[in-house]
Parts: sequence; C-alpha cells; structure tokens
Amino acid sequence: MSIITVENLSKVYPVAVKEPGLRGTLLHFFRRTYRSIAAVRSVSFQIEAGEVVGFLGPNGAGKTTTLKMLTGLIHPSTGQVRVAGHVPFQREADFLQKITLVMGQKQQLIWDLPTLDSLRINAAVYDISDAELRQRVGELSEMLSLEGKLTQPVRKLSLGERMKAELLAALLHRPKVLFLDEPTLGLDVNAQVSVREFLKEYNQRYGATVLLTSHYMADITALCQRVLVIYAGQLMYDGSLEGLLERFAPCREVTLELAQACPVETLQTYGELKEASGRMVRFIAPQEDLTQLIARLLAELEVVDLTVTDPPIEEVIGQIFQMGTALSPPVTPASA
Repeated sequence: MSIITVENLSKVYPVAVKEPGLRGTLLHFFRRTYRSIAAVRSVSFQIEAGEVVGFLGPNGAGKTTTLKMLTGLIHPSTGQVRVAGHVPFQREADFLQKITLVMGQKQQLIWDLPTLDSLRINAAVYDISDAELRQRVGELSEMLSLEGKLTQPVRKLSLGERMKAELLAALLHRPKVLFLDEPTLGLDVNAQVSVREFLKEYNQRYGATVLLTSHYMADITALCQRVLVIYAGQLMYDGSLEGLLERFAPCREVTLELAQACPVETLQTYGELKEASGRMVRFIAPQEDLTQLIARLLAELEVVDLTVTDPPIEEVIGQIFQMGTALSPPVTPASA
C-alpha cells in the first residue's frame, strides 16, 4: 500500500525582473514584470510503507522544494499529493503526528538549554505523557549512543552529537514517515556511519517510511535500495540502484596490477585507459567488449591481479546530471 502518492506535482515561483539604473527602478516600481521559475515540474511517484528511498539531485534540482510540499510547508502550484492518507498542505493535526522533517542545516533544539528540556517541550506539543517520554527518550538515546549527553546544553555537544539529538527530537512522537534532508551534512565519517546505522535500525524496528536526500553517496548505498533522481525539477529516474547502474553505466571498470610498469602508449592500445599509476592500471570497457578485453590483457601482459567492478556510483550520478542538462527547459517570462 502506498503511503506517499505524488501525481504531476509542480511548483512555479514568480520572480520580479528589474533592469539596472534609474529607469529600471521606476519601471520596477510602477509596472513590475515577472518571470516564472519552475522549481519542480510534473513529478510523479509512489512510495510504499516501510520503504527507504533515496532522493538524488544536484543543488537547485528541486529536492528540498519537493520535501516541503510533501510536508505541507508550501502549497504546490499544480498536482496532487497524499501522505499517510492526508493532503499535506491542509496541515491537519493527525497528519503532523505521522510525519517529521529533519534538515541537516537547520536546528530545532534550543541552543543554551539541555537537550532534555527541548524534548520536554516537544513532548508537550505532541501530548506525550511523562512515562511515555521517559520510555521513548531512553530507547532512542540508547540507539543513538546519547546516554549522559542529554543534560548538557546543546552548545556543548559536538556536531555529531547535536545531529543525533536533532534526530531524537524529530522522532520523539514516533512518526510513520521520515523526510530527511541532508541528515549527515558536515559530519565526520564516524558520525555519518553512526547516523546511518541508527536510521537503518529505526526503519527495521518501527517500519517507518524514509525519503532521504543526501550528497553523500555512502548514505544512499548504505540505506536505500530504490532511488529517485531529479534534475532541473524533472524526475529522471525511479528505480533500483542496480538498475541505475545498468541504465546509465553500461560500462565496467577493469583494474589490473601488473608485474612491471608498462608504457602508457602501449596500454592505450587495449582500450579506454582511465588511469595508469606505476603497476596499477584501470580501464573502462563496454559490457559487450569486456570478455575480449580481459582475454587480450591476460594473454599479452604479465598480470598479477585483475578485478572487474561497476564504476563508482558518484561518477554515474555525475554522468546523469550532465545528461540532464539537455532536458532542462528554458525559463518562461510572464507579465504581471
């Protein structure tokens, strides 16, 4: 059963256009003109209950705008949205009990107060009893390894601890749907791993649905089996990570360790040479040419080790974004 349904969702912002100089200022004051900026363009998808879905795209692609429409913070220009059986922008109390939005660059905890005080405020907002508050705080703080940290002022916590505390506060009311916008932004590697492990455990324990945006591909590969890729407001891909590689990266990487270094000019005769550093060599080969390339390399070079892998997911996503440039429609002018 779909817990999130999005049909032809669009968001267009009118932006005033002003020419430079005095004449432009006067025209802007008396006869203002606008152009329309389409942040999201006819996006459609469905997410089933309990899924963890990655939402990928470069800066300005429309990810955060989409999340804000799904949580009811902004009204869509066109299209239909239902989340957990509700129309988000109606902001019904029952809907707000079922969702949460975590933005890595924003904070809800009060800077100079202990985290526990902010949690008590959240508990009052969501009508959580004292007994239930203690039980949930204990459970979540154990999952997040925050025991002993909640009585310290927020400003005394490390960045990783603050992010964990933000997650605790956002999940205190045990929402069914989690919208996470860059939850590991700025964290060190250990803190990122800790947050990922927590989100995976939370999803498994409570069956929560998660829509996650991140520029760290390790977040996506660790948590998401399905991804949505958006570029210039348009949905370019909806499917599995494996399918993404098959569709947009039909090539494979062949990495060799040679017994001795070989001239670059010689290596280039075998195919597309991606890298050559001493005895380590990396080729890119189309799937249909892979067997022939490997056979030739093994026959003609003294190979110590050989591995065949998919290209890094970061390179695949970058390739998709480059392809998407041609799909971006021009901004259309409109008059007031």
